[in-house]
Amino acid sequence: MTGTPTAPHPGADAAARPRHDTAARGFASDNAAGMHPEVLAALVAANGGHVGSYGTDPYTAALEEVLRGHFGPGARSAVLLTGTGANVVALQALTQRWESVLCSAEAHVLHDEGGALEHVGGTKLIQLPTADGLVDPADLERAVRRAQGPMAAPVGALTLTQSTELGTVYSAEHLRELVTVAHGLGVRVHVDGARLANAAVALGLGLGELTTHLGVDAVSLGGTKNGGGLAEVVVVRSPEAAPGLERLRKQSLQLASKARFVSAQLLALFEDDLWLRNAAAANAAAALLARGVEELGSRARTTRPVRANAVFAALPEAVADRAAARVPFHVWDAHHAPGQVEVRFVASFDTTGGDVAGLLGVLREELAR
Repeated sequence: MTGTPTAPHPGADAAARPRHDTAARGFASDNAAGMHPEVLAALVAANGGHVGSYGTDPYTAALEEVLRGHFGPGARSAVLLTGTGANVVALQALTQRWESVLCSAEAHVLHDEGGALEHVGGTKLIQLPTADGLVDPADLERAVRRAQGPMAAPVGALTLTQSTELGTVYSAEHLRELVTVAHGLGVRVHVDGARLANAAVALGLGLGELTTHLGVDAVSLGGTKNGGGLAEVVVVRSPEAAPGLERLRKQSLQLASKARFVSAQLLALFEDDLWLRNAAAANAAAALLARGVEELGSRARTTRPVRANAVFAALPEAVADRAAARVPFHVWDAHHAPGQVEVRFVASFDTTGGDVAGLLGVLREELAR
């Protein structure tokens, strides 16, 4: 029997009104940006009718084929709800219960995921020293060998962030060396790819060329930071590389019943080149901002190489406080130097030249006060 359409509720117009200033712009995080219009259109297109739930839908099936094109014919994928969930599920699938996971001392999974891997997965994280966010193969080997004794938690996996929390980027050669060392020691490799697209654009390489083609076992591929709204997926090099992925996804509260809406977003991003266009736009905006910061005078300077879509800079503390109240950005190191803080600006897929000029104008004004 055909149902009768429900008449619009009198409050429907009010509910559809934005509750924020849609002209507001900032540099606090690429998480603050909205959805790319093509991704939003894909969501609307996926909304009609009834399809299978929990991933048994044509959008998820199509996404699996698209991702095989990027990551290799043996690759398998599982859509999830959050980036933290993707990391937890992937790392659980790569390790045994008694094993530990190595990560950079700056790793997002270590500092910014609320202890999720330890709490949900019961897996110990061991941090490796780094000055630039990049893990050194020699440090990796030392840590693995140190944990082989009977009183330690042996290392089961290495997790790497690409691009890193400090805006740096692993080259393909660096990654290949890390994978070779790790696999030689019986350790699997995971890439936290929340900003993998930005790294790939920076290096002029494909997504698979920076991960599975080098032997990386599992990738948390992020779309949320690159024009999606709820768009995360774990990609594994082969089913044998991360056994139990599907079961762990459900047990970790990451299996979406209406998975088509996650898959539709990811399809919009990765079926063609939208992921590349978005990341290239963000990287270009960051490069433009970095050049502008260097032209502000001696009281402002970039502090790290700009490789992807993040710019780190040193500013007088008072200047940073006043400027951030006008255009949001993040204080990274409040104790960078006497009277100075290190700040982080993150460009998004929709950051324009006008946005960059506006931030630089605010910084210039506050430096002049």
